[in-house]
Amino acid sequence: MNFQILASASHTPPTEGDTSAVALPNDADALTVSLDGVTRIDLHFPNFTDGRAFSQAYLLRRRRGFTGDIRATGDVLIDQLVQMQRTGFSSAVLKAGVDAADAQRQFERFQGFYQADAVQTKPIFALEP
Repeated sequence: MNFQILASASHTPPTEGDTSAVALPNDADALTVSLDGVTRIDLHFPNFTDGRAFSQAYLLRRRRGFTGDIRATGDVLIDQLVQMQRTGFSSAVLKAGVDAADAQRQFERFQGFYQADAVQTKPIFALEP
């Protein structure tokens, strides 16, 4: 799964009445939200210490089987991008002033993982050679 990094100016939040994109509050139960016609879900990080959106993304990918765009918004730090991808996010909106090239380098630093995650559902030792 390719991870898309967006500048804050290029992100448009879901509008009222748009059923294809929704912003899910941090306290919403990701297992009960309706996904009918939804192609993008925005999950918000109010600050970097609030990790509820990680759990929501994982549940949406693994337990709900959501295949659309799960987008991280809010206090998105570049050192969290790799973990965001591993838990099911497919895009993230960087804060104003954050260099996208610096963010992309995070993925070059960490190219593989031993354990399974929301994207790679088998551990490395269980993959076909």
